[in-house]
Amino acid sequence: MQRAGEVIEASTTDFMAQCYELYQSPPFGSLVKTRDLPVELYGVVYNATTTGLEPGRRPIARGKDEASEEDIYRSSPQLLKLLRTEFSVLVVGYRENEKLYHYLPPNPARIHGFVYLCSPEEVREFSQSFDFLNILINTHLTVSTEEIVAACLRQMSQVYEDGHAFLVAAGKELAILLSGEFNRLKAILGRIKT
Repeated sequence: MQRAGEVIEASTTDFMAQCYELYQSPPFGSLVKTRDLPVELYGVVYNATTTGLEPGRRPIARGKDEASEEDIYRSSPQLLKLLRTEFSVLVVGYRENEKLYHYLPPNPARIHGFVYLCSPEEVREFSQSFDFLNILINTHLTVSTEEIVAACLRQMSQVYEDGHAFLVAAGKELAILLSGEFNRLKAILGRIKT
């Protein structure tokens, strides 16, 4: 199980995690999980940021006399300790007593809970039902929901032998969920083509 980070902020609907290594956030749209035994919470990565540790103090340009970006970090190794990478996760389901639910859990993630990338087997199991799409479609985030839905489905399709068939099935489900919103449906379908 690949650990992606640690929960630093949480609510019932989403959580934020900090990466242990700079620039090592999970891909946009990937399925991750965190545990609050006996419950495992599943979520989709919808944003990632790299900022300075001190609020209000932005990093400054340092590469004027450097030949490459790597040289900046070699000549100023303290930068690795002054910057942080965080990612935000929308909760889309949970597992309790071996049963998988595709809706919000009763409690938020725990602060300092470890966040893991889901294995291909876990992604296949979770995506057997498209019920989680309703949460993604109806969320109100700063990022376009169409982009999140499409990225999530593209990421999930990679664990299937026939990813195209998975995307076709997802497209049919989206057509039902967005039956009165043709422009949104078209935007998502255009982004999940293989």
